Amino acid sequence: MLRNFFRPKVELKNFYKMGKFYITTSIAYVNALPHIGYALELAQADVLARWKRLKGDDVFFLTGTDEHGRKIVEAAEKAGKPVGEFVDETAAKFKELAGALNISNNDFVRTTDQKRHWPAVEKMWRKLVNKGDIYKANYKGLYCVGHEAFMKSSELKDGKCPIHFKEPETIEEENYFFRLSRYANELESIIRTEEFKIVPAGRKNEILSFIAEGVEDVSFSRPSKDLSWGIPVPDDPTHTIYVWSDALVNYISLLGYAEDGENFQKYWPADVHIIGKDILRFHALIWLAMLLSAGLPLPKNLFVHGFITSGGQKMSKTLGNVIDPFEVIKKYGADAARYYLLREIPPTEDGDFTFEKFEERYNADLANGLGNLVARVLTLAEKRTAKKELKISADVREIIDRAWENYEKHLAEMKFNEALETIWRLIGFCDEYVDKEKPWELLKQGKEKEFDQAMLNLLTSLAHIAWLLEPFMPKTADKIFEQLGIEKTAKDEWDNKFAIKKQASLFPRLPK
Repeated sequence: MLRNFFRPKVELKNFYKMGKFYITTSIAYVNALPHIGYALELAQADVLARWKRLKGDDVFFLTGTDEHGRKIVEAAEKAGKPVGEFVDETAAKFKELAGALNISNNDFVRTTDQKRHWPAVEKMWRKLVNKGDIYKANYKGLYCVGHEAFMKSSELKDGKCPIHFKEPETIEEENYFFRLSRYANELESIIRTEEFKIVPAGRKNEILSFIAEGVEDVSFSRPSKDLSWGIPVPDDPTHTIYVWSDALVNYISLLGYAEDGENFQKYWPADVHIIGKDILRFHALIWLAMLLSAGLPLPKNLFVHGFITSGGQKMSKTLGNVIDPFEVIKKYGADAARYYLLREIPPTEDGDFTFEKFEERYNADLANGLGNLVARVLTLAEKRTAKKELKISADVREIIDRAWENYEKHLAEMKFNEALETIWRLIGFCDEYVDKEKPWELLKQGKEKEFDQAMLNLLTSLAHIAWLLEPFMPKTADKIFEQLGIEKTAKDEWDNKFAIKKQASLFPRLPK
């Protein structure tokens, strides 16, 4: 493995501890088909999973779908389909998206899975009951169907949910409640001291401000007469477990929490949960409090990304600006889609997607940048004699080492765009090196050794570029290694065994 290349400078909590690495995405709500925003989250998580595997860690990467709740029932009714059939079809599309994007997840959770998921939810519920943290009470509150959650009036904007732009319903009913308020002070300390680290810092401050306003107990069930599509409350089938207390357990259910299985013992706690900003409160408060109540270790890091807009506007079916990730992948390829999402969209802020911007970035960075460099170098390298005694020049080695150090620093901070920028600076260096050394002139002048030295420097640089690209653009990295004629190996000089096998252009230029 590549342990010698990784010299960490900036750390997240326990991020560089060798051994196991457990990473999750949020689980996608199946009331609608996948959108480009979820493709971003999958790609972000996949980069970290692949990167940690390159470092030699034992990685477990989980994604999946959230399939209970009133909003899903309403979506199925609107589609004119039985709810079970509806969720099966939609969940299959999310699984298909993971495959289309070349996501390297180890497992895929579905919350309707009565064998693998439900037993863990039931075990968690009983743990909370035994701790005295579940009680029954009458409640009247503002319920946002979009969030599948009750909201405070202070969270509304002009009387509407600021995310879904709809007025919440006023609901009065008898529910089971979870004593979230009991854990408010402990949660505040855990988050403030970064025992549980939230990235970026602005989201940490957001949740601390929410705690300071006062944390209330939360509804943890709905009457089954009003909502039967979900997991029945253990020992009380007249109630259905609240969708979020069901969904959050996915992070431990498929590890085998119900039976205290080997994977649960091995991989929990999670090293990183990756989520969108709209579900911060559920993960930073409710999930942590559930774990505290159940006596389980807490996850280490919570990475929170923003939303993707389209042409500067929130994506909406009404506006007709929803970006279909399958369309992007089919037209440009999975690696190009991954590249744009990870380079153009700020990791923790909102970012914009348009096909015009996509094609500009594709042509500039992939066709004219990476693709052109690979073709240029390999065309020249076919004429080399590969003298065994040659070694990479010290100045080029220093530039490659510096690229790895910067890359590591940026990935440790989950700044995916800056890690990619580091790779493209190395690509730029190689282009400048070709222009400066003019290897074709060296050949004309009969300077074969100097030509071979220049080509060794460039080929070795390309091999490192392939390694750097591996977590971001795995298929592209494989193609570069194939054309270099070398195996993926930890030996960074590759024994000067490059055997050029030039192929078609990695990224054909798109017409304007």
